[in-house]
Amino acid sequence: MAKRLPPLNPLRAFEATARHASLTKAAAELNVTHGAVSHQIKALEQSLGVKLLERAGQRVRLTPHGAELLPAVSTAFDGIAAATQRMTRPASAGKLSISCVPALLLLWMAPRLGSFTAQYPDIQLTLLPSNDARDIRAPHIDVCVHYGDGSWSDCWMRKWSGLELFPVVSPTLINNRPIRNVRDLADHVFLHGDDGREWHTWLAAADALDLERGRRHHLGDARVAIEAA
Repeated sequence: MAKRLPPLNPLRAFEATARHASLTKAAAELNVTHGAVSHQIKALEQSLGVKLLERAGQRVRLTPHGAELLPAVSTAFDGIAAATQRMTRPASAGKLSISCVPALLLLWMAPRLGSFTAQYPDIQLTLLPSNDARDIRAPHIDVCVHYGDGSWSDCWMRKWSGLELFPVVSPTLINNRPIRNVRDLADHVFLHGDDGREWHTWLAAADALDLERGRRHHLGDARVAIEAA
């Protein structure tokens, strides 16, 4: 059995009036007369058999029945507007430049190029392996997927995920030169995938900032550092 719905135009008049708390503002939004809005609301009230709005001086306010109906009507109109916008916007096409952490670009983004191209065949990608904060404001770059503390200013940001820092070592090396506690790290070469901040963060958490570190190499990229280890 089909569900009986109220007529659309009276619902629009009710939603606009309730949102503005004004018949006059609702009429201006809908590009109709004040009387037309009032007539539509009365028609809706007669159709439902309840009072939805009542006057409060120059303004109108919702009755309990109106307060119950408004959220559902607003949500429905918002959904229709969003669906219409998605249907009418132009097809995705053009160029997209992305600056991405090198390891993430290689291990996560590159394997997904095929499915991206299948979904967006008219977008030409430029992928730049970088974690340089200057890319965020570079005019030729559209999106940055970077690693950091999120302190970048004057840009829209969304956190993707957190990371857990932990040391890695070759099984062959650790079998020959065991690491039983954090102090044993002093006998090993430290490999950095950045400027040294990650090891500093980890040693601080391990209460070992006073550890004497000997030889160290800066490789500038997490992927290269892991392969070197």
